[in-house]
Formats: sequence, structure tokens, C-alpha cells
Amino acid sequence: MIERTAHYGTEEKLAAGTTLFARGERDADFFLIITGEVGIFFAGNAEDEERLLTVHRHGQFSGELDHVSARALLVSARALTAARVIRVPAKSFRRLLSGEPDIAEIIMRAFILRRMGFLHHGEAGITLIGPAANADTLRLERFATRNGYPLKLIDTVADPLAIDLLQELGLELADLPAVITPDRSILRNPSTVEFADRLGLTDRFADDDVWDVAVVGAGPAGLAAATYAASEGLKTVVIEALAPGGQAGTSSRIENYLGFPTGISGQALAGRAQVQAQKFGARIAVSRMVSSLDCSKHPFVLELEDGQKVRSSSVVVATGARYRRLDVPGYETYEGAGIQYAATAMEAKLCEGRNVVVVGGGNSAGQAAVFLSRHVGHVHILVRKDGLAATMSDYLVQRIDLSPRITLHTYSEVSAVAGDAGLQEVEWRNIRTGETTRIPCGALFVMIGAEPNTDWLRDCLALDDNGFVLTGRDAEGQPLGSPYETATAGIYAVGDVRAGSVKRVASGVGEGSVVIQAIHGYLERIG
Repeated sequence: MIERTAHYGTEEKLAAGTTLFARGERDADFFLIITGEVGIFFAGNAEDEERLLTVHRHGQFSGELDHVSARALLVSARALTAARVIRVPAKSFRRLLSGEPDIAEIIMRAFILRRMGFLHHGEAGITLIGPAANADTLRLERFATRNGYPLKLIDTVADPLAIDLLQELGLELADLPAVITPDRSILRNPSTVEFADRLGLTDRFADDDVWDVAVVGAGPAGLAAATYAASEGLKTVVIEALAPGGQAGTSSRIENYLGFPTGISGQALAGRAQVQAQKFGARIAVSRMVSSLDCSKHPFVLELEDGQKVRSSSVVVATGARYRRLDVPGYETYEGAGIQYAATAMEAKLCEGRNVVVVGGGNSAGQAAVFLSRHVGHVHILVRKDGLAATMSDYLVQRIDLSPRITLHTYSEVSAVAGDAGLQEVEWRNIRTGETTRIPCGALFVMIGAEPNTDWLRDCLALDDNGFVLTGRDAEGQPLGSPYETATAGIYAVGDVRAGSVKRVASGVGEGSVVIQAIHGYLERIG
């Protein structure tokens, strides 16, 4: 394996103290150690302090997932002794992964496990300081977690040492939540965009770059499209506003996805898909929404919210849908501070031992209720209909029926929310009898219906009455060659955003993988 790897790079001799790569760099080379020792370092607790994480010796290699994603590196590498290494340049490294599958498997497994170690121990990342239940603390924690960025959370409400730390750092309560970056900079309640930029998660696009395929949205459908496009040699970019996984990425447990008999969390599934797409060379850019699509020229031009322009010969719209909001007085006050749209371990921890309310009768609501019932005091499910059988998979219906920690309330809707700093009470009304029930409540999980994320497309593509993208027919209503093609040749829609699609993870993955065949045909036709 060492001999085969050497064909993709060059052998070099390094003097002790030579830096191989530094934290914050992008597209670092891959190093396989032949002789000597190479140390991996990350930022310590004090300014200018470095901590030795591990030492690589003969037959071991540098790198973790940022070497595949082209994000800013979390660690530095330096020769501890005189060493002999094989240096594989970043571009040749992708050829190595494609050309040597048995070597690639070892490397990718190691990269994934190294990142899992960072996440588990909170090493090499940021420190987030603030009240754990605060909406902005949750926003920053959720963004970092869903993007696989390690962090340590210091809850200023629960941690008795937090006040001393605030004084040491010169922070006031009004500055919270605050972020301490690996270079010891302090960000005071940064916006998500600023946060992503400082973590090195964002990308800059060259004006003259033209992509074969631009996928908008990194949910299951978008990641499947990117994986198949990149694996078949197409120059592929994925643009995502928040984090890979989309709505499915917030699911606590998906149990009916083929190939995972024990189930898998939405975030884990999305993380694997993201790494798979990046392994084949797809570029995934997060934290910037697409604000408009100019389909009057070719290549098509996607404008991002920060003014950057991305040019692509074809576009796959995979922006999915978002849960609708409830029409309840004061609802906006508690969004992110008790009213949630995802039920993950983060949210479950915040309402441990307390009552929670889940609104919705679909699979996402059922998965949330079953997951939460293991952590909270009691789960109340509210649906406007007479039951769950018509809208939820049977295995979830049975679990809800059998659980002593879940109560289903039919013909019910939320009528009021209340609380001081955060949500503390929820009231619902029986729409048949008018009877109201009010309970102390740690969180309200809203999972009702779906609104497509298509506002940016209204000047370009035909949408149905509900805002979903129409596909499969041209402007005159004649059938097109692909069921995923829009009336504008070269633009396709897959997954939940497409009118008539089945709103399931497996169907989204299927659509994303199949659409690439149509894109190949289109790219051949236009030369």
C-alpha cells in the first residue's frame, strides 16, 4: 500500500521542526510517514499555547475530514524528528481515493473516526459560552453541531464557574452567547454568517468558474445528486444555507431507510452522505442562501445572499420544504426559546424530565415523540384529525399506542403559549368540544405540513399553487424526457421541493441519483 500510494506523490526528507501544514489552511497535502515522527497539534487553553494531540510514525498518515472537504483545518502538523514522508498533493489525493479503493477505505474510516473523536471530546474546536436554553446559544450550537464542528458548551446558568470565566475574558451578560475561537478571538453573539466565516466553513467562488452541476440544497436528494454527479466525473458544487441533511438531518431516528435495520439518526445519515459526495470531489458550500436564479443566460447564474455569483451549465433544485408555523398569539416570541422544529439530543437535554408537546401527525412528529419519551417527563401529541393511522407509518403508531409516556390528543390545536424568558406553558383546545387544557411545558415541537423553499425561483420556474416546482412537462404541457426536468432546459427539481414528490428520505435519494442521467444527456446536447 505504501508503494502504491507513492505513485500519487513524491518522497521528501524533512528536518526536525518542519511544518507540514498549519491550522486554518485549506486544501492541505496528504502525508504518509516512512520514517521519523510527525506531531499533530491543536490550540491549547492559553494564548499561543499548542497541545500535542498525537504522533504519527511509519505507515501512518496525516489528515481528517477537513482534508476532504477543503474547509479550514483544525490542527497543525510538524516534524518532531528528521523524517521521510510521501507527500501527495491535494489534487492527486482525490485521484488516490478514486483509484485505490482499499487504501481509500482505510483513509476514510480513519478520517471519520478522527473527526468523531474531536466531536466527542470537544477538542480542536470552539468554546461556546451562554445560557443553554437561550435562542441564540441554541442557534450557534445547532449550526456547529450539524456542520460537524467540535465545541464545548459552558452553560452560564448551570455552571458555577462560568461567572469567573466571564470576568477573566472581560465579557458582560449582554455579550452572550460568546464564542471563543481556536485562535483565542472572542465573538459576541455573532450572526450565523459571521460565525461560519470565522470557523472557516464558507467558500469563495472565482468569477470565471463554471460548474457542470450546481445543486441547491444539501438534503438527502441534493446530496444524492451531488454524489452521483461527482462520481461520474461532473464538476459539482452544492450550495446549502444552513447544514447538510435538510429537514431529514434533524430527525432523531430514521428506522425505515433501507440498509439500516437498527435505524440511523438524520444527522449521521447526512454526515455520511456529505463525506461520500466530497470523497468523489463535490464541493459543499454552507451558510449562504441562493437569493436568485438567472435562467435567461447560459451558463445559468445563481446569486448568493452575499452577492457572490455561481455559474453552472445545469442546476438541480433540491431546497426541500420547511415546517409551517402555528398561528398563535405570541408565537414568534418563543421561537428558538422553547418552540422547536427539530427533536435531537440537544433539544431533549433542555427539557429533560418536563412535559413537552408535539404538534403533527406525520412520521417526523412520530419519530420525535418516541425519541423524546425516553428523556422527558411526558409527551403530548396534538393532531387535528381523529388519529394517526392515515398519516404515520404503522410501526410508529404502535409504539405511540404502547408507550405510557406518550398521550395522543385528537381533534386538538394549540391555542396559547406563555412564559417569561422562554416557553413555560402551552394551552390547547379541542376543536369539537371547545374544552381547553393548559400544562407546564418545557418545549413545543411543531411538525405540521410543509412549505417549499422556492421564493428565489418565482421569476424563473413554474410553480404550483402551493409553491412547489412543476416538473415533467414543458410550457405547452407536453411531456419532457425526464420527470425531474422543468420547462427550462437544464434546470431540474428533486425531492420534497418538487410538486407531486413522495415526501420520504428514500424517494428523495432515489430522485437525486436518477436525475444525473438526464443531466448527462443535456450536457451532451449542448456540447
